[in-house]
Amino acid sequence: MRILTRTDELRAFCAAALTHPYVTIDTEFLRERTYYARLCLIQMAFPGKGEDTGVLVDTLSDDLDLQPLYDLFRNESVVKVFHAARQDLEIFYVEGGVFPKPFFDTQVAAMVCGFGDQVGYETLVRKIARQSIDKSSRFTDWSRRPLSDKQQHYALADVTHLRDVYEVLAERIKTTKRTAWVEEELEMLTDPATYTITPDQAWRRVKTRTHSPRFLGLVRELARFREEFAQRRNVPRSRVYKDDALLELASAKPQNLEDLGRSRLLLREARKGDIAEGILKAIADGLACPDKNLPKPPAQKARGPGNEGLSDLLRVLLKAKAEQAGVAPKLIASASELEDIASGDTDGHALKGWRRDVFGADALKLCQGKIALSADGSSVKLIEL
Repeated sequence: MRILTRTDELRAFCAAALTHPYVTIDTEFLRERTYYARLCLIQMAFPGKGEDTGVLVDTLSDDLDLQPLYDLFRNESVVKVFHAARQDLEIFYVEGGVFPKPFFDTQVAAMVCGFGDQVGYETLVRKIARQSIDKSSRFTDWSRRPLSDKQQHYALADVTHLRDVYEVLAERIKTTKRTAWVEEELEMLTDPATYTITPDQAWRRVKTRTHSPRFLGLVRELARFREEFAQRRNVPRSRVYKDDALLELASAKPQNLEDLGRSRLLLREARKGDIAEGILKAIADGLACPDKNLPKPPAQKARGPGNEGLSDLLRVLLKAKAEQAGVAPKLIASASELEDIASGDTDGHALKGWRRDVFGADALKLCQGKIALSADGSSVKLIEL
């Protein structure tokens, strides 16, 4: 098993990968104690059976630069294959400012092929490659060196079996003519906005039941400070203060250190020093913000008893359509999206693109009373009205 620790070794492997139609890629990283993920290891493999077809890339080596990998990412003659790629792509975008192109996500493809919602890699390997994976090294400190033989074998298996999974899924996608479906799903994963969190917009991630403009203004300022502090110090948001503490602060509106000391949910470290000063300033800024500049409460959709019944009908329709298409239902629409459609939303995610063809168009007809649902043995039949 090869572990690459030098740039010239990585360059040679990437050059060899260019002679193949695809290369499988995975990463191991740590994020529990930092805001940004710390990349510890990259696994790569191209088609073939020999030992030279798969390698581990030690990203902690002082003699390694990832530029050859980024050059491979930009080369459109080779498909870059990942499983559940979002976190991997975020790391490469943040560190290298690049997305792999073209790329293929086997989790997305598996959902399109009817393997279920967010199907795991281990499940796909078992069902497609007929292999089992030893997951005992899954939760390990990948920053420690040297890596044990067990860790190395576990890491490399994440890309060697992925070759079989990719080839089967890619063929199914081609046979069922659903390439456009997969590409539509993957567009979001290569959109920089997916991974860019600006402090001014951080408040939108905080879930709250109180929607008064002034309260939301305080939440905005507290979330902005937390995001800026976490990014600057490279610490997790929760190490600054958690969402429940943020909401408590927005409600209590502390004016001084003594007030902060009365908080039930605020970490002890946040009651003094730079964090405490930032909290008090955020509260002051939120209280001083002119009414016209306060966040506007989100529009509330009317969801009465009638909508609930219509949501149930849409759920039945979704299940029937998903089974007919051989697609995971949640890939088409979530429970919340069904409620939105029942409440009159005609421009939602489930009503666009391939989803409209599979489900959305009939969902709108059902809401408009143009079709009805009927039992036909063990299946559901649509009746034009």
